[in-house]
Amino acid sequence: MPDSQPQQPSSPDSPGPGESPGSRDARAPQSAAGSPPPSPAPGPSPAPGPSPTPSPAAPPSTAPSPSALLLCGARLTDGRTVDVRLGEGRIEAVGTAGSLAAHGGRVDLSGHLLLPAAAEPHAHSDTALSALTEGPVPGDVQDVQRRATEAALLQLGHGATALRSHVRIGDVQGLDSLHAVLQARRSLRGLVDLSVVAVPRLLTGVAGADGMAMLRDAVRMGASVVGGCPDLDPDPTGYVEAVLGLAAEHGCAVDLHTDGGDPARLARLAAAAGGLRPGVTIGPCGGLGRLPSDVAARTAEQLAAAGVTVVCLPQGDCGGAGHGAQAACAGAAHAGVADGGAVPVRLLRAAGVRVTAGSGALRDMANPVGRGDPLEAAYLLASRQGLRPEEAYDAVSSAARAAMGLAEVRVEAGFPAELLAVRGDTLAGALSLAYSRVVVHRGRVVARTSAVREYCDSAAAVALDLPRQGRGKGGGVVS
Repeated sequence: MPDSQPQQPSSPDSPGPGESPGSRDARAPQSAAGSPPPSPAPGPSPAPGPSPTPSPAAPPSTAPSPSALLLCGARLTDGRTVDVRLGEGRIEAVGTAGSLAAHGGRVDLSGHLLLPAAAEPHAHSDTALSALTEGPVPGDVQDVQRRATEAALLQLGHGATALRSHVRIGDVQGLDSLHAVLQARRSLRGLVDLSVVAVPRLLTGVAGADGMAMLRDAVRMGASVVGGCPDLDPDPTGYVEAVLGLAAEHGCAVDLHTDGGDPARLARLAAAAGGLRPGVTIGPCGGLGRLPSDVAARTAEQLAAAGVTVVCLPQGDCGGAGHGAQAACAGAAHAGVADGGAVPVRLLRAAGVRVTAGSGALRDMANPVGRGDPLEAAYLLASRQGLRPEEAYDAVSSAARAAMGLAEVRVEAGFPAELLAVRGDTLAGALSLAYSRVVVHRGRVVARTSAVREYCDSAAAVALDLPRQGRGKGGGVVS
């Protein structure tokens, strides 16, 4: 098939203007002196990170990439079975099964559906995996870094090769949690791209002065997105204006928590955000589902005209509006963000709003059983909101990447090698039973999840010829 030239949009999740080289965003190419991170998964592991871009004067090289990896026998959503060769962090070629030569490692993806990798647009790394903690969530830098790292790896295993995490600043923790998550980002370089949203509590009035100063410090430290919850500030409109002003000054993207139940407030936000580049994201917006249909439709049109993205949370609460364990729960209830599934997704999409889906809480006080699984979010959009499987998966992959300022991914030559292979023949089947997964980031396998289903010896199981990976000893069926 002919090669396609991917678009390369600028990324709003790039390092802040004052960020030190050591804390650059994980998407930046690593220098030769940087030490590569260990791979958590078995299988071929070419060197991480893309190679430096050659000089324009240098002739193009036709030699195979030393980091080439061949994905064999994968099924695409259009029904084709193909081989896909990767090199230098990109897709080099896509051909019919058996048509491409392997210049490096091989990964057999027979029985797997190959997709653009998922992305997580709404995580909370600083509170993740803290559900069993008694009292306030610990703000110790080492503890936050450990939990943030583990959470990112869990989500990577689910298929998200890029994460955007909201991190609280101010109050007792100050900038400690932000520092810890930035440390986790550096340690994860080459495995998963992690960008950080600085989330202050107050930004207006006398109390908000400290918040503004700390938000500026957060951007200088390396937070590439500015956010927060204007619903909890005494002056929500002033809060939004402060965030948008600082974002415009530093060239940052904006990602705000809001219930979305006040159409007048959303109209003012849309009017103020219309000219901001990079763009503005809001969520979880459960309040939109409580508005009269005509009001919700008019609000959706205003958001679409301003280019505002909406992130919904089909898997449940995020609790990101509050500060501290108890405040998180109270803040979420006040802000009305508990029911992410109430967002009128189809109405928003019909109006032209880019809608993405995030995971929100990952086993913290807001959702002790949160999975952080983008495929579950897509499954819920399909099963509860009536989206087609393709539309539902787009919300956690292409739309999420676009909202995060990342380059488009297609399973075509020339596009970034950010891929997810899920056992199954169709996208609907993959969303229904997404157990076994192979995750590719920057052209190498970085995570594998293998699920084996076994049945006892049964004539019925054999007679039905159920889908299986092989047969267990003694006649048992393994799938």
